Amino acid sequence: MKFFSGFSLKNEKHFFDPYMYKSDFTVSGFSYGAIKAFEFTCKALEEGKRVDTLQLFSPAFFQSKNEKFKKLQLMAYRKNENVYLQQFINACFLPYERKEVERSVTVLEELDELLNYEWDIQKLHVLADKGVTIEVYLGGKDQIVDTKSAKEFFLDVATVTYIKEANHFLQLF
Repeated sequence: MKFFSGFSLKNEKHFFDPYMYKSDFTVSGFSYGAIKAFEFTCKALEEGKRVDTLQLFSPAFFQSKNEKFKKLQLMAYRKNENVYLQQFINACFLPYERKEVERSVTVLEELDELLNYEWDIQKLHVLADKGVTIEVYLGGKDQIVDTKSAKEFFLDVATVTYIKEANHFLQLF
């Protein structure tokens, strides 16, 4: 199993243990890591490698957000990276108590990619047509992504599990 971490995070895979398939042919990712998991899966299939399941936990989905929102996020990060990341991680856990997470080194380009990434529905259909089971997990109380828009987008090509009371980390308490 291959797991891709969220923006500015590392070793947070344990948060998703209740939902994860522990298989050599599963690729999964959380938030920004969901983008990386998707791109990795596309490349793996192009190279003739086997992937059975792609699991996207709270995928970074900002294509429903306007340019002003994205520019404000980038400006806040440039102004004070540490304050931005602290507020970002706190928001990931809302409305519940913040849990400890390990942080990784980040760069502005990663945030820019996360905010401006356009999920390609055609590529998702290609993966599904090649036999990859796509699973998307979303939290109804997620303070980071627009889960309603994400749910509508992915519903056509994936099994979408919507956990009404869960936050961005899919935690219920």
